Amino acid sequence: MKLPKTILTATKCVHSGTQIDENLGGVNTPIHTSTAFKYLEDYEMKYPRMANTSNQIAIVDKINALENAAKGLVFSSGLGAISAALIGLLAPGDHVIVQADIYGGTAHFMHHQLQRYGIEISFVTIESKANLDGAIRPSTKMIYIETPSNPLMKLTDISMVADFAKEHDLITFADNTFATPIFQKPLDLGIDLVMHSGTKYFSGHSDIIFGYLGGSAKLINQIQIAQIDLGATLDARLCYEIERSMKTLHIRVERAADNAMELATWLEANDKIEMVYYPGLASHSQFELAKKQMIGGFGAMMSFRLKSGIDPIKFQKALQIICPAVSLGGVESLIGSPYLTSHKSISQKERDKMGITNQDVRFSVGIESIDDLKNDLNQALFADN
Repeated sequence: MKLPKTILTATKCVHSGTQIDENLGGVNTPIHTSTAFKYLEDYEMKYPRMANTSNQIAIVDKINALENAAKGLVFSSGLGAISAALIGLLAPGDHVIVQADIYGGTAHFMHHQLQRYGIEISFVTIESKANLDGAIRPSTKMIYIETPSNPLMKLTDISMVADFAKEHDLITFADNTFATPIFQKPLDLGIDLVMHSGTKYFSGHSDIIFGYLGGSAKLINQIQIAQIDLGATLDARLCYEIERSMKTLHIRVERAADNAMELATWLEANDKIEMVYYPGLASHSQFELAKKQMIGGFGAMMSFRLKSGIDPIKFQKALQIICPAVSLGGVESLIGSPYLTSHKSISQKERDKMGITNQDVRFSVGIESIDDLKNDLNQALFADN
């Protein structure tokens, strides 16, 4: 579907990538369930594992338009995207500088898989160029960041990292899952590769798992070879469901972010809460950076630390609307203890280094009534505590 180049983000969510059925006039991309495609007409080999069928292309084109990516790929999970990218671009002896506070699953993959292939990893607190200067080696090939970070919502200065990488001829790779392209566009800020766990906000209904990777054609072409070899791809039916979900991405995340901003302010004033981690708060240590690199809002993710007298498990069990559950980014509000969920695979020692305590809870704010969410949190905070 040909669209004007000037369309804005909300319109891109609805229309970009759509493949109109010209024969029947259907306004949605048809589901092509075949895994076998003729090739002698144009000698182009289409195959789902190669991520080049029409339903895969439809959602890639939509996300590419949102992220301003030249080329992209979809995967069977976010970690599938990360692993294919790292395996596709790195070789034994290469070194990667990794932001210290990242998603536990990503850190676990780097510790337990990448290092087995002879790839060296340095987990670094990336607060300034000085930190990067202290970590770089002759063998350094890539810098990997995640901003805002999971779960303490720490920010990394994207432009600073991109500038440093260009000076040293390094590849930059950013996980943009928490912010979404509605609120942050790393490629526009100089990053080479952007990744999404589409399971979260792109899906938006806690019922689809997939990943996305976008960037320059040169890098994506290299990664696609690894994807084909690893087989981390999607079938047509799931692609259709993803495309349908993404049409409401803009309106879902804006509503959830509005709720998050109000709840963060409200929780910060609550006597039962020790600390609120949300980049939209003026009290956040990196609030000025958030205003600089996040556009139109600060996302719908936050974490908060309960005071020592509050049992985090009892608190979660007392909730009646907000659901204690793994994952994030759905229309429903979800909450969880990182030490039992996202960072369970990370040792207590490593969690201590990251600043994650057992009193911290990660909160994925949904689109429910703000008053109902406040009332639910309030009654749980005072239930048997």
